[in-house]
Amino acid sequence: MSATRPLPPGAPPARGAEWFDETGGLRFTCTMCGNCCSGPSGYVLVSDAEAAALARRLGLCLSDFLRDYTHLSSEGRSLNEAPGDHGLDCVFLDRVSVPGKAVCGVYEDRPAQCRTWPFWPSAVKSRQAWERTRQVCPGMDHGQHYTPQQIRVVRDSFRI
Repeated sequence: MSATRPLPPGAPPARGAEWFDETGGLRFTCTMCGNCCSGPSGYVLVSDAEAAALARRLGLCLSDFLRDYTHLSSEGRSLNEAPGDHGLDCVFLDRVSVPGKAVCGVYEDRPAQCRTWPFWPSAVKSRQAWERTRQVCPGMDHGQHYTPQQIRVVRDSFRI
């Protein structure tokens, strides 16, 4: 049985390894700040199956849901945004129900893009990318520990 030694700080990961392998994974917990659901204009991609689930949740027919809650973006069908004090909020972001918190009004049926935050390819591609993303997300590097394997599974489950 051979033992592996941790890499020295700042050393590049071994071939085939990723930077978060050397840390043994990453931590994340949602603080309900809403930062991931607000800001400049963007998109929250929604698949046909996700749109159908959201329509059912809201008691709407699919065509009404698509008309009232989505639009076509350059990346595909996206949830609408609504202007708020923090920029443009996802149409389902609720800043009223829980004082001091921003909660998802459709949490159980939220799209894959939302389910995979913050383990998006763009956020975990390098330590520097993680650090930049962490500037807007206070839950990063806190709370639940995710192993490198868990991070890869989440990251690779959705392309953004």
